[in-house]
Amino acid sequence: MKKNSVWIASVIGAVAVLVLFFNELKTPNSVRTISVNGQCLTSAPKDRTAITLRVKTLDKNAATSMKKATEKMAKITSFLKTQDVQMQTTDFSSYEKSEWNRTLQKSEILGIETTISIEVSSNSLNKIENILNNFAGDANVYTENLRMFTSTETLQPIMEKCLGTALENARARANAMVAPDKQRAGKLLSVSYGNVSNIERPYANYRVMAMKSMAMDESIDTSGSFVSKDTEITVSVSAVFEIR
Repeated sequence: MKKNSVWIASVIGAVAVLVLFFNELKTPNSVRTISVNGQCLTSAPKDRTAITLRVKTLDKNAATSMKKATEKMAKITSFLKTQDVQMQTTDFSSYEKSEWNRTLQKSEILGIETTISIEVSSNSLNKIENILNNFAGDANVYTENLRMFTSTETLQPIMEKCLGTALENARARANAMVAPDKQRAGKLLSVSYGNVSNIERPYANYRVMAMKSMAMDESIDTSGSFVSKDTEITVSVSAVFEIR
């Protein structure tokens, strides 16, 4: 009985040693890593010009107000379809409009005001200028927010290249940090993209271009006067590299 107990204990001990041995083989060595940030600064040309056309009508009757606005906008879009431009409705609202009467010292309801706005864009500045001139002085039609911006088709490859540059800068920074220990940044373990800024569509004042339609008798030449800087792009990445 005593011999059996010793034998069983020996077997258990041997199994325990084997388990520890195999666990040791399965446990990988801890990987040393370094986390760094990388950045890219670049710019993209603004290749499209946009203008917002807004129709506003006011009537005591809501249905009449909306009918006047939709009919006016239908005429506008009919003309724009001949200009090879892109159009997008940005606002369609109808609400009760009131105004403060100083004499009576009370608010008076003026009627129902309907507003319809569309954004018109083109890769040709001349086409947008023609649209401005065409609707200059047109009743109930307002032009606003003339601006230049970078199209998605132009922006995408520039952004992708900038992201790659930011990642390269992150690796270079990691190499510089571990170089004193005679090591280098190895495999990229993870990466996340942080700030992607300054790619919104900035607004611009269009008074200079509007002067052309307001002062034709004076032969003022405003062609080429609308200038917009390139779109500035800032991209940041956070990367984790294996240290070798």
